[in-house]
Amino acid sequence: MEKHTAAPAPAPSGGAAAPSGLRASDADRDRIAQILSDALAEGRLTSEEHSERLDTLYAVKTVGELDLLVRDLPADTGGHRPAAPAAPAVAATAAAAGGPVETVVAVCSSSARKGRWRPGARTRAVSVMGDITIDLTEAVFEQQVTEITVTSVLGNVEVLVPENVTLRGYGSGVLGNFEVRGEGVATDPQAPVVIVRGFALLGNIEARPKRGSRLVDLAAKLRKHLD
Repeated sequence: MEKHTAAPAPAPSGGAAAPSGLRASDADRDRIAQILSDALAEGRLTSEEHSERLDTLYAVKTVGELDLLVRDLPADTGGHRPAAPAAPAVAATAAAAGGPVETVVAVCSSSARKGRWRPGARTRAVSVMGDITIDLTEAVFEQQVTEITVTSVLGNVEVLVPENVTLRGYGSGVLGNFEVRGEGVATDPQAPVVIVRGFALLGNIEARPKRGSRLVDLAAKLRKHLD
């Protein structure tokens, strides 16, 4: 009888294989995105390679698949696996993004972020029968990747970016519209990357470059955190 109970051999193998098979969290994706951003800034990746990996980053589902994206880069990807329990996940996400998540809310009202402002690495926009405009055409970018997560319920959200930044979109709509226009890769490898992720329920989410609006001296804008 004791011989049968002393044979829990599957436990070690299951435990060893578990991390790579875990579902990836937002914090995991943020950390891998930062490694890719650093590699782009150091010239280890071209803008096209960075864009391709960034697309894959938001398409894959597990931590192991994320690790493959940075396997050939000088980073300890093992340290980028989730080591904390679910409770502090929000704090870990904020730390990885370089600060707290800015929230823009419009409930039966309107709200806007525009002019010369400094968007954080992560912004959350929620519109419920309201209108939100996030205008980045005059923004001062202090990070390579800026991510905007949008939820629209019977509302309208518009995101405007300069023509010479990289714009990527991942989202869907149910009896609503999620549309990213002018999506592409900027020719300058130092150009900011704006990622819009969203869900529209009977609402509208639109992200597009503003014609005639361009950021100049992109490298200086990214390096100049204090002015």
